[in-house]
Amino acid sequence: MNRPTAAAPGLAPAPPAWRALKSVVLLVCCLLVVVPFVSVVATSLADAQQVNATGGYVLWPDDPSLDAYRAILNGGTVSRAMGVSVGITLVGTLLSLAASASLAYGLSRPGSFGHRPVLMLLILSMLFVPGVIPSYLLVKELGLINSYWALILPMVINAFNVIVLRSFFMSVPRELLDSARIDGAGELQTLWRIVLPLSKASLAVVGLFYAVAYWNSFFQAMLYMNESAKWPMQLVLRTYVVNNAAIGAGEASAAGAALPPSYALQAAILVLSVVPVALIYPFLQRHMNKGVMLGAVKG
Repeated sequence: MNRPTAAAPGLAPAPPAWRALKSVVLLVCCLLVVVPFVSVVATSLADAQQVNATGGYVLWPDDPSLDAYRAILNGGTVSRAMGVSVGITLVGTLLSLAASASLAYGLSRPGSFGHRPVLMLLILSMLFVPGVIPSYLLVKELGLINSYWALILPMVINAFNVIVLRSFFMSVPRELLDSARIDGAGELQTLWRIVLPLSKASLAVVGLFYAVAYWNSFFQAMLYMNESAKWPMQLVLRTYVVNNAAIGAGEASAAGAALPPSYALQAAILVLSVVPVALIYPFLQRHMNKGVMLGAVKG
């Protein structure tokens, strides 16, 4: 007859009151995160009468309407900013992944030329970050002011992401690399055919880091972009929502309809700035823990 084993002292179940308290605290934390987001989405879908009646934010729309989204996506500032942000995020993420993977692979090979000095420079760049003025002067000397490349090139290489990829590349069995060289594969072929297919989890995580950084960058655009037509989504969000600037009549529908309330327009802009990352993250979430742990520096 099997007898139930006594639980270890360190694994004893917590008292019911303590578990109930933790559940309440967790529920409150979830509500603090979910309720504001639901309120923003509801406000963006509410009609003008309900928004004006509540004096601002709505918890649930009585008569959902897409008027706010039609107004801001009718070829005006917001729609241009969405296109700019999508283009910068796609191009920047691809360039960053290519540059970071190439640099990390070179640093992961013990016999590569100058890998120790380059690695030290990479680590020092994490400890000593240049200020805003040197970065601005460099971008200005390169002639990138008011150019989209000013939003991409300064962020192509991130030292932390390179070190994460380097740590994972070093864990690839050396026998695989030696067999590839015996078969006549060069370094680029080894990287493309052997190392990268084995690094999908780490590449997905690093790619997500880069994509979020490009999508959320507004300070660089505020420094380097002089024309409002070239502003990315986050700078438009800051202008209309944080600074509470008035959205011009150019955002109205082609039929000349009146603009929805400013609260609904601001909520719609905020939702559009969050939705792309919120849609991408679930597809990459299963790679997050695996990619970070596999690429972590182990001691």
